[in-house]
Amino acid sequence: MSSYNAKRLPRHKGPAGWSVILEKQPEVVSLDSDCEVDFAIVGAGFAGLSAAQRLLQLAPEAKIAVLEAGRLAEGASGRNSGFMIDLPHDLASENYAGRGATRDSDLTTLNRQAITFAKLAADEYKLEPAFFDPSGKVNGAVSSKGDAHNASYAQHLSTLGESSEMLDAKAMFELTGSRHYVSGLYTPGTVTLQPAGYIRGLAQGLRDRVSVYEKSPVTEVSQTAQGWQLTTPDATVNASKVIFANNGQVESFGFAQDRLMHIFLYAVMTPDLDEYSLKKLGGAPRWGVTPADPMGTTVRRIDTPQGGNRIVTRTCASFRPDMQCTDADLARARAVMQTRFDERFPQLAGMQMEHAWSGHLCLSKNSVGYTRQLDHNLYAACCQNGLGTARGTLSGIAAAEMACDIESDITRFFCNEAEPQKLPPAPIASIGANAVLRYKEWRAGGE
Repeated sequence: MSSYNAKRLPRHKGPAGWSVILEKQPEVVSLDSDCEVDFAIVGAGFAGLSAAQRLLQLAPEAKIAVLEAGRLAEGASGRNSGFMIDLPHDLASENYAGRGATRDSDLTTLNRQAITFAKLAADEYKLEPAFFDPSGKVNGAVSSKGDAHNASYAQHLSTLGESSEMLDAKAMFELTGSRHYVSGLYTPGTVTLQPAGYIRGLAQGLRDRVSVYEKSPVTEVSQTAQGWQLTTPDATVNASKVIFANNGQVESFGFAQDRLMHIFLYAVMTPDLDEYSLKKLGGAPRWGVTPADPMGTTVRRIDTPQGGNRIVTRTCASFRPDMQCTDADLARARAVMQTRFDERFPQLAGMQMEHAWSGHLCLSKNSVGYTRQLDHNLYAACCQNGLGTARGTLSGIAAAEMACDIESDITRFFCNEAEPQKLPPAPIASIGANAVLRYKEWRAGGE
């Protein structure tokens, strides 16, 4: 019978900024005694909790357990930029356009299903409205090259029948308080999340019907006559069916070996801005700007309901196949992001960041996911290609439906995806990938 053992457990650098700025979490509930369930889900991020929510819809009487290695929202779900994007957003492209109009149109439809699913969950569990804000986003350009990227992307959206609005430098200043941007492209369908708040709230709502265990890392999954046994440090779970919703960590169990790219992005966050700083900053109290060049700098401003009046800056990337970034990676990124912040907000230049962190992304060379059946009654909802909020939600829905033998547009999309392409041997992959990332970062310039 099959058995899969984890070679390593998730590791992170720095605090999960989105979680730290919220109120303290309740006491940890860990798995401390053996149990039996119908479905066990490994991972309590966007994919795992969405899978649990979908399973409740499909099998309301089922016993479900979700096992999280750390604390809720302190993994990748508390370390992203918080954009749940409906439109094509291919990070490997120059302007986010994907691989053809038909695929992009199909992805947009699916992304909107994910957003609707998440919105219904937020309403059902009465989440703070600021944690799920359908405010749209802006692609900000700081150069003529970035402006051209925006114009190209706007044209692509037009061919898809999607609306967008070009903002001039004055409109960008009125929105952000920054004169650094020469233009922006506004698209209305993105939801700006307080991602940690959303994940915490979703888990809390699910707990009435689902067992959610934190600090309960799964170290082994072994097949039994009745299903699968999951081993954690203090107890075991016997489950009829299992869903891996642990993104790149799935490779630690032996799946998709040498086919997943482990990328770290970095972010910094200001202290809660006082009245004097807010007056100097100007602009709107809440907005989100992604860069016109995908390798540029993402900036968000949040307000009190989301965890304080703060600015979040995110850029830099590194490829780390051992799923662990270094202190030097974080230090370099922090210095770069301080420069990017100072360039955009000279009125606040030199302000020391309160939090800095890294976040683990999982990509494939050919930009496909890893959501599929792995073994008998064993499924994966992994590899979101840097789009963990919308694509993670979709993959969780898909894995739950697969586990319940349900066919839908979402399952058909993932089942029809190719296998992630094999990566070059380790030394070549690391050297090549990091060289490409540095080149793209250099080419993006001030964007």
